[in-house]
Amino acid sequence: MFAVVKTGGKQYKVAIGEKLKVEQIPADIDSQIVLDQVLMVADGEQVEVGVPLVAGATVKATVISHGRGDKIRIFKMRRRKHYQKHQGHRQNYTEIRIDEISK
Repeated sequence: MFAVVKTGGKQYKVAIGEKLKVEQIPADIDSQIVLDQVLMVADGEQVEVGVPLVAGATVKATVISHGRGDKIRIFKMRRRKHYQKHQGHRQNYTEIRIDEISK
């Protein structure tokens, strides 16, 4: 069984027992969260697609940890103009484990 959920402006295909890193969610470690924006649910033979969301479908997950991703270095330059700009960015994330998918 798997589902497609929307969180943090992105869509993720999730299955039970899977761990994934999503955009930061304000929740405590080891707390249970409910992802209620489910776009699609499928079990082996039956697929249910929402318009745009599947009514009554939820995905329950446990927060494992919070962290920050690798640093991305941004370098901008205009040739022959003596312009250079250095910038860095580290995105915050929340690691979750999918516990239950319900229709």
